[in-house]
Amino acid sequence: MDRLIYTAMTGATGTMNQQAAVSNNIANAASTGFRAQMHKLRGVEIQTEAFRSRSFAVDASIANDFTPGPIQYTGRPYDVAVEGKGWLAVQLPDGSEGYTRDGSLTLSPAGILQTRDGLPVAGDGGPIALPPDTEIVIGRDGSVSSIDPNGNIVNIVARLKLVNPPEAELVRGDDGLFRLAGGAPAPADENVQVAGGYLEGSNVNVADQMVQMISLARQFEMQVRMLQTAEANDRAATQVLAAR
Repeated sequence: MDRLIYTAMTGATGTMNQQAAVSNNIANAASTGFRAQMHKLRGVEIQTEAFRSRSFAVDASIANDFTPGPIQYTGRPYDVAVEGKGWLAVQLPDGSEGYTRDGSLTLSPAGILQTRDGLPVAGDGGPIALPPDTEIVIGRDGSVSSIDPNGNIVNIVARLKLVNPPEAELVRGDDGLFRLAGGAPAPADENVQVAGGYLEGSNVNVADQMVQMISLARQFEMQVRMLQTAEANDRAATQVLAAR
């Protein structure tokens, strides 16, 4: 069988994976703190003893776009946006840490600061417990302060754990959170700053993603035509051999 079939097949498979990534990006264009995902393909030559032949297309890497998204004012006391590079640390059910840019935080019935998915936000000494019936203010350094409505006294309750690990060492999980490739927790970085009452939007450019989706659709059609051409060539060769 002509190796053209395998070449076109691997190319079509890789293109479908790229289309899935672009579809996921478009679906999360309005998700808070979302980072766009990119699939990159490369060609691998088929090595033979005599010469180099046609190549397969393989998924070279799954990259992430860490460009910051737009910051919007919400005025909600539990909202926080990371300015520039950096991440919010959250505690996962297995005890490890995950990192997110989604600062749309809430307060649990037990008074624990958590994400919208119910994961506790990590502080200097573990989960952050807030006193009841107090106003909360989040400072630029990640400090969480409570204001007593009676005495107007400001008390620093805790501090958000803000990290800034190398982006090359971050791996995206199925839950959308990032983790260090080695599994160890990242150290806190005092240089990371946040803006209380703001949220960071997705960094997905919908127009660019739509153009890429159209380009991938045409690329997939071309690879399917290559498969059809290989099938037609095989059928014609079979007829020629059968006529002898």
